[in-house]
Amino acid sequence: MTTRFALLWSLLVGCQSPPPVKETDGQAALTYASTQVEFGPRIPGTAPHRAAGDWIEQQLRLRVDSVIVQAWPHRNAKGDTVALRNFIGRFNPTATRRLLFLAHWDTKPTADYDTGPRAKLPVPGANDGASSVAVLLAMADALKKQPPGIGVDLLFVDAEDYGTFSPEVDVLLGSKYYAANQPAGGPPEYAVLVDLVGGQRAQFRREGNSVIAAPSVVDHVWETASRMGYGNLFLPESGGSTTDDHIPLQQVGIRAIDVIGEYGPGTSYPWWHTTEDTIDKLSADILKAVADVMVGLVRVAKRIE
Repeated sequence: MTTRFALLWSLLVGCQSPPPVKETDGQAALTYASTQVEFGPRIPGTAPHRAAGDWIEQQLRLRVDSVIVQAWPHRNAKGDTVALRNFIGRFNPTATRRLLFLAHWDTKPTADYDTGPRAKLPVPGANDGASSVAVLLAMADALKKQPPGIGVDLLFVDAEDYGTFSPEVDVLLGSKYYAANQPAGGPPEYAVLVDLVGGQRAQFRREGNSVIAAPSVVDHVWETASRMGYGNLFLPESGGSTTDDHIPLQQVGIRAIDVIGEYGPGTSYPWWHTTEDTIDKLSADILKAVADVMVGLVRVAKRIE
């Protein structure tokens, strides 16, 4: 029986496809994050915000097949109007089968988890903003070198962190705009949001709202990470529930999940929403791991029920 079981097991293992190749460049991703931080805080309505947006658009035009810029004015709670932009980089723009990956590119206007006078200063946004943009750009590098067989959209949403979350005012603006103004061709099969994905001690647990709305997508992402050797980062554990850019997409029927690192006091990233969210807190290896898994999802291209 032992011999027969061993033979059956070897046949089953032999039938499995090999894990996706690790294609992305973590050092390049870290450079992309650093470049964003060097612009300064990317607060809507400021010069660094405009410059960073122009840079993101330029980077996409060097890599993807087509670019969509969604631009609109937003009247905020104070009555001021700010210009906002989403950027969508598309590979295989005519393909009907598509996956969507997204990140926010703005930064928090004030360091509300800081203390004293620093609480009124802006957040540099190395992890909270720049890290996830860097992952998407690292993905774009890999997909340019080896074009995907399906459609892929890389969405950079604006003004996720512009206002306050409790109550919810002037936040998630870019994802809300995208949800109401999706590109022609139908919705993606599923969407993966990446946020706070560059911390040196980052690990990723299954976010609560993702598990409720798209459990099979969560399973697929975590299984892909495990197969690629990143099971030590993508932990098979439940995390907390987060209000993030995946929620507006879920509300219009897109199966969207959030890959998000820990944040806040007492966690592996206590510098969240403080003036210490700086580039020295990031890891090229962590950025590469997340980007590798995201590209791996494209290469597997598994249909999720």
